[in-house]
Amino acid sequence: MSAKKVNTELCYPFLRREFIHALEDSHSACMETGWHPLHQQLTPNTDNIFMPLYLKDHSMGEYIFDYAWADAYHRNGFEYYPKLVSAIPFTPSVGPRITSSGSLQASHCEQLYKQILDVAEETAASSWHLLFPDKHHLSLFAGCQLLERKGVQYHWFNRGYSTFDDFLASLNSRKRKMIRKERRDISNQGISIEIHQGAQIDSHIWQLFYSLYERTYAKRNGTRGYLTRAFFLQIADSMGEQIAMAVASKNEQPIACALYLFDSDNLYGRYWGSIDEFQYLHFELCYYQGIEFALAKGLTKYDAGAQGEHKIIRGFEPVETHSLHWIKQTDFRLAIERFLEDEKRMIDSYIEDAKELLPYKEGFINSKEA
Repeated sequence: MSAKKVNTELCYPFLRREFIHALEDSHSACMETGWHPLHQQLTPNTDNIFMPLYLKDHSMGEYIFDYAWADAYHRNGFEYYPKLVSAIPFTPSVGPRITSSGSLQASHCEQLYKQILDVAEETAASSWHLLFPDKHHLSLFAGCQLLERKGVQYHWFNRGYSTFDDFLASLNSRKRKMIRKERRDISNQGISIEIHQGAQIDSHIWQLFYSLYERTYAKRNGTRGYLTRAFFLQIADSMGEQIAMAVASKNEQPIACALYLFDSDNLYGRYWGSIDEFQYLHFELCYYQGIEFALAKGLTKYDAGAQGEHKIIRGFEPVETHSLHWIKQTDFRLAIERFLEDEKRMIDSYIEDAKELLPYKEGFINSKEA
């Protein structure tokens, strides 16, 4: 039996107004960074229906990659930018993409779609892209005849575990020993880890976290990252009840941090950084500590972020992600449609192959899904 759920009142964090406002107030997602907010509401809006919408002159920070589409436009004498995007900036997490105080219907989504086409006409946008909607919101746009694109991520599911040892018991012997060895090595390096939540994450921890965030991006691509220090401080103040931080220390000095957000059902791993290279510390902070936190909270799923095939052998299952696309130019729409059909077959095949690499005992997942 899984742990008792204790956060039933918490909603998807990334569509909260506090999160959206923090992105824009902090100048992380704003006109100056190429994210011009044009958010949509229905009029009259008796159910407070809201969808994020941005006019963009680039494709950075989206995690659904369309650079080849933009290049094809350019090579054929067309302009791909500006384009319209409904997404959570810098956040490749599947979830709802529309908020509503009432029951959201397909008719509402069709009305939003018509409004967006009007915005596209006014702004000379080449296209509109709805990124990482959950299955419910995906289905509500079925009547709009949009192109659908598939992707893949790796998520961990709580299949009735009460403890981390329960999870390990579901794995084959080889992978169970591997994970225990990796975790044991953390202790042998003299590293201890604590999870801080909300107000427990004091200003010193946030200061360390942001310096490590910048360090990670500097090593990765020579930038300081998409998000400003002010963004993290604002969400810490406005929605701390949905934030946790894993902090690793050695010789009583913090050496690494990993940031999580969570709701009533899901944990979302977002960013991590370390002052130096420590063997297996990334796996410990970003995967194993997250699993333990999810178990303690009674959460059902852990989304540890985009990409990372090495998650598979640690129990993270390949899952489909989706996006929807409106392309104004007819010839390009047809070409992109053909591309997406080929890509879908490749994604489907890849997911089936990836499932063969999962470390669970034979028949375990099927028995839990029955």
